[in-house]
Amino acid sequence: MDITSYLSRKKDSVDKALEKLMPPPKTFPSSVHEAMRYSLFAGGKRVRPILAMAAAEALGAKSAGLLPLAGTLELIHTYSLIHDDLPAMDNDDFRRGRPTCHKVYGEAIAILAGDGLLNMAFEVLSDPRRLESVPANRLIAIIKEISTASGVFGMVGGQVVDMESEGKDIDFPTLEYIHTHKTGALIRASVRVGALYARAGKRHFTALTRYGEMVGLAFQIADDILDITGKQEEIGKDVGSDIKKGKRTFPSFYGLEESRRRAVEVVDKAITALKDFDRKADPLRELAKYIINRGH
Repeated sequence: MDITSYLSRKKDSVDKALEKLMPPPKTFPSSVHEAMRYSLFAGGKRVRPILAMAAAEALGAKSAGLLPLAGTLELIHTYSLIHDDLPAMDNDDFRRGRPTCHKVYGEAIAILAGDGLLNMAFEVLSDPRRLESVPANRLIAIIKEISTASGVFGMVGGQVVDMESEGKDIDFPTLEYIHTHKTGALIRASVRVGALYARAGKRHFTALTRYGEMVGLAFQIADDILDITGKQEEIGKDVGSDIKKGKRTFPSFYGLEESRRRAVEVVDKAITALKDFDRKADPLRELAKYIINRGH
């Protein structure tokens, strides 16, 4: 299958759904709405919502009804990027090829824009008018999945350990914790949300969970590699920022070539997890390969 075409079509669908979810930029108070939209529509690949849709399709479900749910994953991801970029955290000046939110709107509005996106996600998730096709018990399970992945036992916890580890000679299990929580938790949840939406049985749900865990890890290994080998105009942010901040990464433990080998190995495990799925899971298989071969 042509994964580039698939990603383009799905991204277009997600972007249209996000446009429906977001208030117009001039909605009062306009400063925060403009800042939210600035970061949300900055050209992201929409990997997380697309993974949710592909997981649902792998189980034979139509993914169109999943779009509002999928959109919330992008709202949460974007909030995390705005906050990660703040001076108190990673202190980055560029994201996706343009100045970070706080550089354009100031730190206070950037913080509130992130807060606004996070809370808007749960406003959408709890709105029965937007999610009429999802029974209440399944919707509660989905909300639990997303909130756990976004919180202290997921993304927030990973960010805490990441910040506290800067400049320290951490061991490899600590690095794995950072990767599987800061980045991997929401990717894993995205796949599981698609599975929950499609009413996956226990066997398929377990397999998709394994796939999500491996893809999440592969994604971060690829990011670690790109921080060294990428070009600023392609990755949209400063190259070598991990080294400058004293962060341990896969290449700092294993070198570039071994890190590339391990990324391929992890993707192979993700694809193996889908061995009992038919061709409807091909987008998931191709997405796993795309994640480690992307240039940004």
